[in-house]
Amino acid sequence: MASRRDRVAEAVARLRDAGIRVATFLDPEASEIDASVAIGVDAVELHTGRFAEAPEGRDRDRELEALRSASARIVSAGIGLHAGHGLNYRNVREVAAIPEMAELNIGHAIVCRAVFVGLEQAVREMRGRIEAAF
Repeated sequence: MASRRDRVAEAVARLRDAGIRVATFLDPEASEIDASVAIGVDAVELHTGRFAEAPEGRDRDRELEALRSASARIVSAGIGLHAGHGLNYRNVREVAAIPEMAELNIGHAIVCRAVFVGLEQAVREMRGRIEAAF
């Protein structure tokens, strides 16, 4: 995002002028977050894929810490904090527990689970895991 800042800034301005809220989808990197804040986005959605794919242990702990640090930076900038990609029934709790997390985007895992238990039950189960984080 930082490398395409001017082009993205123009698009963000047009969308916001049309009354559309804008979020960027970013890796949890300070330069990317700072660039998004500077161009006036309403929220940042953190890409949780590296966390979701990391094996248990140090790698995963490092990725979770990167998400926490990026989250604090986003919240301190006064914009919305969202996260998603690769979140599932086993890993969502850790991300949901990040303070000020306003939105989690979890589609694939819920739809896959819904094949076996129905959509209502799949959503209920995911919601239970998210609520258990608090």
